[in-house]
Amino acid sequence: MGSFLAGAAAARAGDEMSGPALLLAGYAVGGSATEASALLAGITVSAAVGGPLLGALLDRSPRPGRLLARALALYGTGLVLILLSLGRLPLELTVLIAVFTGLLGPALSGGWTAQLPRVVPRERMPRANALDAMTFSLASLVGPALAGALAHLLGAPAAVVASAALIAFALPAAWTLPMGRDRDRDRDKTPPAASLTADLAAGIRAITRTRPLARATLASVVSCTGLGMLITCTPLLGERAFGSAAEGTLLLTCTAVSALAANAVLARRPRTIAPDTIIWSSTLLLAVALVLSATGHPVLVVAAALTAGVGEGPQLAALLAIRHRESPERLRSQVFTTGASLKITGFALGAAVAGPLATYSLPTALLTAAGVQLVAALGFHVFRAGSC
Repeated sequence: MGSFLAGAAAARAGDEMSGPALLLAGYAVGGSATEASALLAGITVSAAVGGPLLGALLDRSPRPGRLLARALALYGTGLVLILLSLGRLPLELTVLIAVFTGLLGPALSGGWTAQLPRVVPRERMPRANALDAMTFSLASLVGPALAGALAHLLGAPAAVVASAALIAFALPAAWTLPMGRDRDRDRDKTPPAASLTADLAAGIRAITRTRPLARATLASVVSCTGLGMLITCTPLLGERAFGSAAEGTLLLTCTAVSALAANAVLARRPRTIAPDTIIWSSTLLLAVALVLSATGHPVLVVAAALTAGVGEGPQLAALLAIRHRESPERLRSQVFTTGASLKITGFALGAAVAGPLATYSLPTALLTAAGVQLVAALGFHVFRAGSC
């Protein structure tokens, strides 16, 4: 378990570093914000496409850990190739490299977490799941800060290389992941699919027809849309509340620290609240946080950032717990990577909507995001009441 968590933390910190590092490198080499944003868009959007296919391949592999390690190696190599191509190849080719690299992005999130039942026995899963969720919060806290520090001290290219190095550090942990347990395989009575296409279809059916999994997925994706809106608004929020757009990054740090602390408490008492309850109640906490941030008052804005972390961290832990509980063993990786892809899509949609809306009116954008969180909670309960 220690090796699993160390590898997950390293890989995810490298992933969190890669976005800011590519933005900084693209701007430093190309001198254009358009070029920098194109790189980030390329590596992010394709992750939403690659998730289901990567998950299906992991599920079909007799040694998924080794396939996961190869995916991590290719992702890290892709980051280095993007860096080497900047300023040497046409922008279109560099963005194409970013797109192909991004296809492997879900390996660092859902693909890795899906292997957790291979590492710990079933009775230890609740605590192990909360610890795994903490690596996401830790990575979101450390990754961007480390990217900014390295870019300031050694230059933006050094930050990209460091992100690839962190991902490479996780390779031994991925390579040595054990094979699946026979008792877990026996839980799945569904006959194996005859083709990769059939496996992909089976994975979609598992998400949409398993009611607890479907409602948790729906609520988390809608909630992630609201989070995308919040993060897009943070520079303007920092400027309005504290007089500097840069202060918005400190708000994200507050949120990450709060999420990490909340999951640490949850890891000590993992069975205190049912994961299904955490999913919908966390969206209400996020809605409260967004309403507080819309006031623009400095104290309330900081309180909002801390409240958002208390909602965001446990929501992720609860979502992972439900996926572990409800996913058929032979489709587990696909459920995790497809879910990650859907959340990426929701986040991107929220960010795209929030930009022009916040330019028009920041409070309107934040209150709209709060409404999105309420829709996530409502969707969870409507789905629970409906038929599957």
